[in-house]
Amino acid sequence: MATENTPKFEIPAEMREMAERSVEQARMAMEGFVTAASRAMETFDAPAERMGMNPKDMREKTFGMAEANLKASFEHAQKMIRAKDPTEAMKLQMEFMQAQFALMQDQMRQLGADASQAMRQAGEAATDAAKGTGKAAPTGGAKKS
Repeated sequence: MATENTPKFEIPAEMREMAERSVEQARMAMEGFVTAASRAMETFDAPAERMGMNPKDMREKTFGMAEANLKASFEHAQKMIRAKDPTEAMKLQMEFMQAQFALMQDQMRQLGADASQAMRQAGEAATDAAKGTGKAAPTGGAKKS
C-alpha cells in the first residue's frame, strides 16, 4: 500500500474541539426533548388502556429504542470527529450503518410483535365485551312500555 506517500488528513484541534462541543450540546438538547416527549406521551395512557394496551410499557420500550439510537448516533459523531483520515471515516461510517440497520431490524421485529399482541388483546377484550353486552341486553329486541 502507498500509505506513506498519501498526504495525511488532519482536522485542526480547534475545529475538533468545536465539533465535540457542538455534538455534546446537541446530545443534551435531544435528551431534554426525549424527556419532554415522554411526559407529553403520558397523556395518552388512559385511551390506550381502554384499548387493552399497556401504554407505559410501550412508551418505555419505544423511548428506550429512541434513546439507544440517539446514543449510538452521538457516539458515532464523536468517533467521526476523531477520525485520522478519510479511510478511517469511511470505515467508521460503514460500521455504523451496518450496526444501525441490524438494530433497526430488531426494533421493528419487537414493535411488530408488541403491536400484534396488543391487537390480539384488544380483539379479545372487544369479544368479551360484546358477549357481556349480549348477555345483559334484553331478549325479544322490542322495548317494552
